[in-house]
Amino acid sequence: MSNTRNTPQAQDSRNRRSRDERHHEPRESRNPERKEERVADDRPSPMEVLRNARAQFAELTGKAAESVSSFEQTEDGWALEVEVLELPRVPDTMSLMAGYQVDLDPQGQLTGYRRVRRYERGRADSHRPGGR
Repeated sequence: MSNTRNTPQAQDSRNRRSRDERHHEPRESRNPERKEERVADDRPSPMEVLRNARAQFAELTGKAAESVSSFEQTEDGWALEVEVLELPRVPDTMSLMAGYQVDLDPQGQLTGYRRVRRYERGRADSHRPGGR
């Protein structure tokens, strides 16, 4: 049993409070479909580039990026390395993963990709600093 009354006056009060809270939200949160802010020269922001790169890569390869392990701006645009699930296995730690190098132009359009490594999900990188 509840001690709260569900009268029309109580409902009006709750609705007014909810409306007032929405009115005081930052403009960005009230408009989830707003465009990402652009950096100088109308270039896409890094987050915009990253989101678009993941979507373009997935569309081209049919593989969704599980993570992005590197992301940097280059003289020619952008470069990132994405990790994808190549072959699911049981147990999951035996699944085959792959790292792809993805190149983008300055506007964030994918210009190329290539697989740079394959490994089992449960394995750590084998190369150590300074040699073997």
